[in-house]
Amino acid sequence: MKIHEYQGKKIFADYGMPVQDGYVFEKIEDAESTIKKVQKDFNTEDVIVKAQIHAGGRGKGGGVKYSPNFDKALENAKNILGMNLVTHQTGEKGQLVRKVYVTEAFDIAEEYYAAITLDRGKGMDVFMVSSEGGVEIEKMAAETPEKIVKVWIDPLLGMKSFQSRKLAYGLGLTGDAFKAAMKIFMQMYHAYQSIDATIVEVNPLILTTDGRVIVLDAKVNLDDNALFRHKDIAEMRDLNEEDPNEVEAAQFNLNYIKLDGNVGCMVNGAGLAMATMDIIK
Repeated sequence: MKIHEYQGKKIFADYGMPVQDGYVFEKIEDAESTIKKVQKDFNTEDVIVKAQIHAGGRGKGGGVKYSPNFDKALENAKNILGMNLVTHQTGEKGQLVRKVYVTEAFDIAEEYYAAITLDRGKGMDVFMVSSEGGVEIEKMAAETPEKIVKVWIDPLLGMKSFQSRKLAYGLGLTGDAFKAAMKIFMQMYHAYQSIDATIVEVNPLILTTDGRVIVLDAKVNLDDNALFRHKDIAEMRDLNEEDPNEVEAAQFNLNYIKLDGNVGCMVNGAGLAMATMDIIK
């Protein structure tokens, strides 16, 4: 199960992580009051207006806008809510924006990448960080793999402080920022384990000009098979963001994954399936 950025940040905040905070609205008549509330509560004039969809690349698609004042924020909010946002993950069809997240803004000195997921080949969780924040990890791995620092976490031992230290060191951090990043990485792993996530990703994790380390974005995917243990998180599910056929199939405890193409292949046995598809192709 996927959840929105603002929901992922709420989970992160529950585990003590410093996040970029804000408020969400779903109706255009609530845009003005939401923007004013963010400006008042966080004592800021400039805000960030973010589309909330279950896909990455929102910024490049025009779904994330810096707004230096109220008028610009309101203009951006009206443009983003209801737009069909096309990113590299949505495909050409795009995705309708039904929720908009208005957040506080920060002066950014550096951007980093951090994520935890399961390395099935090694049978361990892998924690990855990079000094190249705001970039897709696939592109980073292909073009600058030397900039990715990884640690593998023994499932019997859990994450240790020396591992978070290695990650923070890999980002080139020093002083209080180094200590803050270490703490965030430990909290991030604790959240990942506790909520039965399949991936948690922060892209970017930022260093502000005044030396703070802040979670600027949140991607959290969860194991559907473990949702019975997390009723509060299960309630975060947004069916509007999921394929209607997959939603209907799930009601009958069936696994359905929508694929491209117009030829279906029904077979008995994995080997026959692969051989038949190879012949057809």
